[in-house]
Amino acid sequence: MNLQAFTQARGVSGNEDAAREVILEAVRPYIDDHRVDALGNLICHKGPRGTETGATPLKVMVAAHMDEIGLIVTGINADGTLSFDKIGGIDDRVLLSKQVLVGADAVPGVIGYAPIHLIPAAERAKAPDMSKAVIDIGATDKDGAEKLVSQGDYVSFRGEWAVLDEEGLRTVVAKALDDRAGCAVLAELLCDDYAVDLYGVFTTQEEVGLRGARVAAQRIAPDVAIVLEGTICDDLPKPPEDDISPVTRMGAGPAITFMDRSVIADHRLVNLLLRVADENDIPHQFKSAVAGGTDAGAIHLTGTGVPSVTVAVPARYIHAPISMLSLNDFDHAVHLVRAALHALEGGLPS
Repeated sequence: MNLQAFTQARGVSGNEDAAREVILEAVRPYIDDHRVDALGNLICHKGPRGTETGATPLKVMVAAHMDEIGLIVTGINADGTLSFDKIGGIDDRVLLSKQVLVGADAVPGVIGYAPIHLIPAAERAKAPDMSKAVIDIGATDKDGAEKLVSQGDYVSFRGEWAVLDEEGLRTVVAKALDDRAGCAVLAELLCDDYAVDLYGVFTTQEEVGLRGARVAAQRIAPDVAIVLEGTICDDLPKPPEDDISPVTRMGAGPAITFMDRSVIADHRLVNLLLRVADENDIPHQFKSAVAGGTDAGAIHLTGTGVPSVTVAVPARYIHAPISMLSLNDFDHAVHLVRAALHALEGGLPS
C-alpha cells in the first residue's frame, strides 16, 4: 500500500527529494499535471469533473507535508564519531541508542551515549545531556568517517514498517507517520474525481516552520484548504489519579481540529465535516488539546485569507523515531475527506 512505501522513503525537512519521487510515482496516473516549486513542494492539479456549464467550481487545496523530523551532521570528530543537531521538534529522551541512516548513501549508524553502568546514580533520573551524544558509524578515526559521510549530511531514523494487529484496529508501526499518513490519505483522494478544482499539495519543511505550505498557497490562491496530518494520540493506560481525557484515541476515527497554536479552524468547514461524517456513518473525534501547529497555520493567512481546517490520523509516539497508528482510522480519514470534497462541489456552506 502507499502508506508503507511512503513511510520508508527518506525525507528530513529540507531534503525531501527521495520522498517526493516515491509520492509522485504513486499519484502520477491520477492527476492532470504537476509542478515542483522552488522549495520542493509537489503541487498536483486535478481539474473539475462533471461541473455544470458556466459554473465556477471552488479551488480547493488539500495539503499534507512530506518532511519528517531528523538530524543533521554538524561535525566529524577525531575518533570517527559524528556530532549532530536536531531538525524539527524532538525530545532528547527518545534519541538514545536509536538506529539512523546518514547521508545520501544511507550509511548506518547508532546514536551513542554512555552505558548506565558509567552514569552516576544522581544523574540517572535526569534528562540525558545530548551534548555528550554522538552518532557512531563504526569508523575508527576522522579520515575513515570522512570517506563515508560529510558535514551537513542529513540523518533519518531507521524505522521499519511492521503490522502488529491485522484483525482488530489493524495497527502498524513505522517511522515518519507524521505526516506520511496524511500524504497517503491525499494520494488516495487523488484517485477519485470531484467537481472542484483540486490542488493536492505535498509540502516541504512543515516541521521547521510551515515553510513549504506558505509559498504553495501563495501560488495557488485557494478558496478553501483542508490539511491532512498525523496527530497526538496519548490514549495509553494512565494512573487512576490522572483523569484527563486523551487528546485523541486510536480507533475512534480521524480527528478534526477546531483550534491549535497556529490556526482557529473555519467553523463552516468543521460543521461540514461533522455533517458528512454523520450522514455517512464515519467514526470521528475532535483533537481535544489546543497544541502544536499544522500547515493550516500558514495557509489560512495567505492573500486575503483562506478558510481552513485540519483532519488528522491519530498516531502514538509522533515526533519520535517510530510511531503507531490504526489503519481503520486511516481508512476513515480517506472516507471523511472524500465525502467533504464532494460536499464542497456545491460551494462553501454558510
